[in-house]
Amino acid sequence: MEHVWGIDLGGTKIEGVILDPNVLDKPICRLRIPTESENGYDHIRGQIGKLLKMISSESGLPLPKKIGMGTPGVIDPRTARLKNSNTQCLNSQKLRDDIEADLGLKFVTANDANCFALAEATLGVARGYPTVFGVILGTGVGGGIVVHGKVLDGCHGIAGEWGQIVIDPEGPLSNYGTRGTVEAMIAGPALERFYTQRTGQTRKLKEIVERAGTQGDSDAQATVDRLTDTFAKAIGPIIDVLDPHAIVLGGGVGNIDALYTEAMRQKICAAIFNPTFEAALLKPTLGDSAGAFGAAMLVAD
Repeated sequence: MEHVWGIDLGGTKIEGVILDPNVLDKPICRLRIPTESENGYDHIRGQIGKLLKMISSESGLPLPKKIGMGTPGVIDPRTARLKNSNTQCLNSQKLRDDIEADLGLKFVTANDANCFALAEATLGVARGYPTVFGVILGTGVGGGIVVHGKVLDGCHGIAGEWGQIVIDPEGPLSNYGTRGTVEAMIAGPALERFYTQRTGQTRKLKEIVERAGTQGDSDAQATVDRLTDTFAKAIGPIIDVLDPHAIVLGGGVGNIDALYTEAMRQKICAAIFNPTFEAALLKPTLGDSAGAFGAAMLVAD
């Protein structure tokens, strides 16, 4: 089997890896360059090509016929145009078609959250679990579903997008015009705003969590409770429908210890159609390179 190549196209950086199919968790080459998305869509296309040439030069390997790529947002299976991306200049563009034409290569694409889930399910902490739900809890909220080592894309390409589920119709406004979505309530910036609304003070989420644990700050504790209560309500329907064997929590908010306690498991248990909650609730192990690893796994046979 040939080496597998993966590209993680992020809003601030583009990372590429080459993996040996016999030693998948140790990259042969790994490089990253800035996305420079402020320079527009055509510039991003150029950056992708630039990075691939750098990787080829660094590794001494020729470009393969097929490359996996994780994207912010998802390519609509009907129109082949990118949608739902925080990198606005990518939306409505035929990114996959255009870079295939630019480089004369085939690209297999998936949402960046799907790539994260695939990486952790095949190479990381959830390796060996039959079904895995990979969660992104950071500046945004997303997710990906992996079943027996394969990503589920869905009819519209939006499988796993639990961050847009409405929890409270009267809740805060989301970036997409809806109210009370999971993302609008427990993404990192949303939790920071919640604390500010209660106190009039602006603090980073890390400090808020520390104040809840060590300084008896009742508003900080209320912010952490908002996270755990909302997370339980939001993940409950996912468990009822998918019933994954493992849930992996990525992103900066996913590092908060309160999400892994017995109290958290009890809250989840109360939100699902089962008397117990037995699934593994896991911290990821592949760090911020999980997206590139997962993109490479899209083309691994």
